[in-house]
Amino acid sequence: MQDFAHEMLREIYEQPEALRRTLALYLLNGGLKPEVAKMLAGWSIPEGEVLIAASGSSRHSGLAAEILLEDMCGLAVDVEYASEYSLRGDSGLKGAHQPSVLVLSQSGETSDTLAALREARRRGQKTLAITNVAASTMAHEADVSMPLAAGVERAIPATKSFTCQLAVLYLLALYEGARLCRMEEGALAANIAELQAIPGVLEEQLDGWRAQMAGLAAKYKGASTFLYLSRGIHYAIAREGALKLKEASYVHAEGYPAGELKHGPNALVSDTVPLVVMATVDRAVQASVERYEKTVQLLEDMKAQGARVIGLANAGDKAVAGLVSDCVYVPAASEYLLPILEVVPLQLFSYFMALEHGVDVDRPRNLSKAVVEK
Repeated sequence: MQDFAHEMLREIYEQPEALRRTLALYLLNGGLKPEVAKMLAGWSIPEGEVLIAASGSSRHSGLAAEILLEDMCGLAVDVEYASEYSLRGDSGLKGAHQPSVLVLSQSGETSDTLAALREARRRGQKTLAITNVAASTMAHEADVSMPLAAGVERAIPATKSFTCQLAVLYLLALYEGARLCRMEEGALAANIAELQAIPGVLEEQLDGWRAQMAGLAAKYKGASTFLYLSRGIHYAIAREGALKLKEASYVHAEGYPAGELKHGPNALVSDTVPLVVMATVDRAVQASVERYEKTVQLLEDMKAQGARVIGLANAGDKAVAGLVSDCVYVPAASEYLLPILEVVPLQLFSYFMALEHGVDVDRPRNLSKAVVEK
């Protein structure tokens, strides 16, 4: 049994088992559970419109869900900051049907997200809550609850709850895709099998990523700012990676769509402002290939510019490795499951950057595990 100096590192290592427990809530014998499908059938509206309200890391999983639900299920999805949604009033909804609302919260008690849920219920909207506490207020008040089984998360920076959120959102897409006949039986079975393999894939990578990210943290500890870049569903992971670095290590970072770098942020890139670029690819998805090719072109430009770049790429991708200062390899996976794998080395990088800066990583200043009303 490994000895962990901090809860954050322990919880990063607990992710494979947390994912297995969470998947067991929704899958049985390699298939979807009929009782879950029946429960979820009453949540969606005929128009297929969904609004996601969340804050912090949960909002980043919501950004990933937007792509998942649109691409895999044909739904129309919008993502709001929970803190903004509940304060907008009714003006934007007059004369229109109202979307179903999905709220995401680790604790299920986040005040802004709870306010968004209650506002949606006041308007008569169908609601679904995804939380890590099955007995939480949100789980109780929403029409439908999809709990995680991540277990208690003691460190303030979210790690295992975030990857379990991504897994449950992927499961939601599978259930909705099956209900809407957007997924053939063979494709559904293949997607489930790949999802169930993810915990084992993570287990095999953790020690190698741990050693590599510790070395990169020592190398890049003098950086003043990091720019995290990606495209598509991976943009959510750029945002999450940047947030994790800020809250864990107090080092400033921002997440951007990769195509936006030259629309201003590139002015910041220097020896003290490195890039973290996600350049993974799913060769079976044409849009993923196009995204990857655009990202490789950006990396070529950044190499010519002399930028310092940490790249995340598919295992064995020599093209990306030759264009970046340091390459972190991620095992091959489908486009919509890659985010679960991508975020873990970024969590480890944040952890080790915190150690390099002498931060109490489990209890960063000015932060609490759940932002609730006082």
